[in-house]
Amino acid sequence: MYYKKYIKQRNSSIQGLRSLKDTLPKDIKRVIYKKGHIYSETLNNWKNIVGEKLFKVCYPKSFKNSNKLGISTLQIMVKRGHEIDLEYSKRDIINKMNNLFGYSVVEKLKFSSFDEENKIFFKENNQKENVTNNKFKKKIINVKNEKIKKSLIELTKVFKTK
Repeated sequence: MYYKKYIKQRNSSIQGLRSLKDTLPKDIKRVIYKKGHIYSETLNNWKNIVGEKLFKVCYPKSFKNSNKLGISTLQIMVKRGHEIDLEYSKRDIINKMNNLFGYSVVEKLKFSSFDEENKIFFKENNQKENVTNNKFKKKIINVKNEKIKKSLIELTKVFKTK
């Protein structure tokens, strides 16, 4: 094997097959480590964490990881009038989240209420809207390779469904 030296991400590396973790830039690794994994797993398992009844009236908005200044906090959006139900099940939600990940992930829950009119999740409307804005549409159209252009269009369709 041939050893490379003085490339941007590492001091030395082995030429050949590398894991995906090693090929990602440091900035992206930091974002995935800080927020991405915990928040995405929370969204995927939200129905199991809070239960069927509370699933209809609340959803997680953001996750802030612990640092020197504060503790790890999960911010939850709650439909107006159901804050008390969620307040009573606060301890259960924290325990289920910590059991899901296997260690103490969430130490505090923060609630924000919203009216039903300002509801953010509307799946019927989100499927009809186009996720890519005009700037990215023009860039996709300007791509010369047909396979890449087709795969980028398919990628935008995946984001539409979510």
